[in-house]
Amino acid sequence: MLSLLFSSPIAFIVIFGGLLLSITLHEFAHCFVTDKLGDPTPRARGRLTLDPRAHLEPLGVIALLLTRFGWGKPAPFDPYNLKEPVRDAALIAAAGPLANVIVAVLLSIALKLGFVPFLWLQIAVFQIMAINIMLAVFNLLPVYPLDGSKILMALLPKETAFEYESIMTRYGNIILIFLILPFGGVSPASQLLSPIINVALKWLV
Repeated sequence: MLSLLFSSPIAFIVIFGGLLLSITLHEFAHCFVTDKLGDPTPRARGRLTLDPRAHLEPLGVIALLLTRFGWGKPAPFDPYNLKEPVRDAALIAAAGPLANVIVAVLLSIALKLGFVPFLWLQIAVFQIMAINIMLAVFNLLPVYPLDGSKILMALLPKETAFEYESIMTRYGNIILIFLILPFGGVSPASQLLSPIINVALKWLV
């Protein structure tokens, strides 16, 4: 993606703007669902907003530019404010990837209906669509602190969930770094998720 900065600066600006918006919508969705489930924590911390400055994590944006996989600032919530903490935490976690899937579907519809007039803009919109699918699929990995870890915890038996949480709290960040670092030019996350992402993109286009 960085190569576009020199070959097609306008396309890069459009795609980079779409990238920032995609991360923003992902994190906003977490905060919105948290608020609707009765936890005022995101609102109190100024996260119930579509302002990208409230949601962007610089390292996550750089990772997305370099490795195609990234993240935003973790959406805050207090489990003691939730009626069903495990279930509600899973719903909050699922909201982010779902938001990205919805964005990708809407962009796909716009392309199919001919709402995007120029070829270079069509390519840029496709790239933004791909970024949203990548964000959705990557964040569903069951590795702390990604959304998939919270979803898996809600599905596991209680004792197994506690053991899993303990392991992920200690080693999750190390596993995540290992997944996104390129070995031989390709990251393990890319090797693992690319087939899923490609199938989703083929279905959308």
